Amino acid sequence: MNATPASAESPTPPAPPPPNPAAHELPAWRSGWSWALLLSVSILGLAADLASKSLAFARVAGEPVTIDRADVVQLMSHDRGLETLLPFHAPHVVLPRVLEFQLVLNKGAVFGLGAGKRWLFVVFTALAVAIGLWAFGRWTHARDRLSHLAIGLVLAGGLGNVYDRIVFACVRDFIHPLPGVRLPFGWHWPNDPSGEVWPWVSNVADLFLILGVFGLMLSMWRAPRPEVKPVPAPDASSGQ
Repeated sequence: MNATPASAESPTPPAPPPPNPAAHELPAWRSGWSWALLLSVSILGLAADLASKSLAFARVAGEPVTIDRADVVQLMSHDRGLETLLPFHAPHVVLPRVLEFQLVLNKGAVFGLGAGKRWLFVVFTALAVAIGLWAFGRWTHARDRLSHLAIGLVLAGGLGNVYDRIVFACVRDFIHPLPGVRLPFGWHWPNDPSGEVWPWVSNVADLFLILGVFGLMLSMWRAPRPEVKPVPAPDASSGQ
């Protein structure tokens, strides 16, 4: 009986790579909990934004301020500012050099960019909402809570400001963080000679948009890297 030499034994095949658990997770669009988180954040965020705007315009100026859409459209059609629709009022200081409230009517997007392009922003926001819902269903899994929270914040912020554009033809702003705090070395932002660190007056919807974008960036950074399958080494005996 001939014994097979140990050196002639066939090599042990390499162990297969561990399975990627993300590949077998339930898609978010099939998870009731994922939908509940997304819709809850979106609806509560939208309600918080609209309620904060209404409260600010009722109290910050010392008297209730009502915005008429027809007045806004008329002023914008003549390329005039909207300051005349607001009573003169001193900023309401919450914390000195940290936070103050001041009423502003914004004709543009976040931080006043793109003034006068109201319907362009309405269409852009509708597309952003559609893309957010697509990303929720296509890109995320049921356990991606951070992504669902971030997408919900983006939807709440976008819907809050587009509501203002449709109803008032402008966006109601009132939050001014870091008032009077200057940039070092005499620096200033483009088109803003004040030199303040944060010269813009914004609202809760803008805050949700910023937090949502950062949340999505963090979620993508934490996402597992795609598997790289090793390339099998060529068989040395194949050329003989």
